[in-house]
Amino acid sequence: MTKLVEQFGNIDIYLFDQLLRGNIAPGMQVLDAGCGGGRNLVYLLREGYEVFGVDASAEAVDHLRSVAATLAPTLEPGNFRVEAVEAMSFPEQFVDVVISNAVLHFARDDAQFEAMVREMWRVLRPGGMLFCRLASTIGIDPSRPFHPIAGRRFLMPGGMEWYLVDETLLMKLTEELGGQLIDPLKTTVVQGARCMTTWVVRKA
Repeated sequence: MTKLVEQFGNIDIYLFDQLLRGNIAPGMQVLDAGCGGGRNLVYLLREGYEVFGVDASAEAVDHLRSVAATLAPTLEPGNFRVEAVEAMSFPEQFVDVVISNAVLHFARDDAQFEAMVREMWRVLRPGGMLFCRLASTIGIDPSRPFHPIAGRRFLMPGGMEWYLVDETLLMKLTEELGGQLIDPLKTTVVQGARCMTTWVVRKA
């Protein structure tokens, strides 16, 4: 188990599935938008991928730079930047894969949510993949609903306020972006806590 953790870190299991299926392959450039400390990047760094990351937390980015310095010392520290997802400094059509893992449900409102999605799409190359894991209302038990606050913001069972999407919104965005679903929407229901949807889109 220890060796597996060393090799793959605490990678999201659905992102790991994309690796297994070859949708993230050697030679691709990968951006983690809202990277935190880099839990999804350990394997990619170790395997020599050209990896980039942004996060609003300077502490998290510093930690990721430290991890990268050990696992991939040839990477530039500037690959990892303290920036908001909706205002990244990378050029257009820059990477082959954009990862957004447990980030989008922290949007304040519709405007910020859409700004983050469109910014990630902006930096993605044609043919590239946008991988998102985010909280949704898909699969919510109607007998134990989350408490609406305003618009798409809900009070979650743990006391946090999250922005929750639904199938209609994700399909609408896919169409507006001109993207194509790589997989059908997949949702994991965590009993009494949350519903996490995987939204994976190819840029045409």
